[in-house]
Amino acid sequence: MKLDFIDLCNIDVCVMNMRHSRRDPDVSDLLPTVRKRGVIVPVILRPGSEEGRFEIVAGRRRVHAARLACQEEGADPELARLPAAIMEAGDDAAALEASLIENLARLDPDEVSRWESFVRLVKQGRTLEDLSSTFGLPELTVRRILALGNLLPRIGGSTPLGCRTGNGSNGGTCALVVENISWLRYPSAISL
Repeated sequence: MKLDFIDLCNIDVCVMNMRHSRRDPDVSDLLPTVRKRGVIVPVILRPGSEEGRFEIVAGRRRVHAARLACQEEGADPELARLPAAIMEAGDDAAALEASLIENLARLDPDEVSRWESFVRLVKQGRTLEDLSSTFGLPELTVRRILALGNLLPRIGGSTPLGCRTGNGSNGGTCALVVENISWLRYPSAISL
């Protein structure tokens, strides 16, 4: 595999892509980040049937989000160049495996990891509005994620952060009973 930047206009959807379909994918969760930062994680491509063209093996949603962002007024022209890992031509099985691996291995961050990262960004000078627009989250959701930190010292238990692990497929859960939730309504209650 080689790494390169590929122009959006030279990228087509590959039938080996796990998310191949005739409809456009929902990218509402991804678009704000792509709009603000561009595509950061390389898409996986393979050479297409025509010279200079490529097919998306993995990363169809990122490509679609970049296309939408490029169509917006005042869009940065650099959004039209995507970082890409380019596979060897041919092997359909390898292309399908790569698509499956990328999509099945993806795991959303847990609430505590998200909180820790948001706190670090706030300490680096990011505002609630910055976090909201960068990650496409309502400001209230950002406040709630940051407010989780106020609970952590109050949570007891034998496992880290008071979480009780279970035998479920998600690896465990963290259950809390909270009587006073004023920190959800009043941002001044958030201490960092």
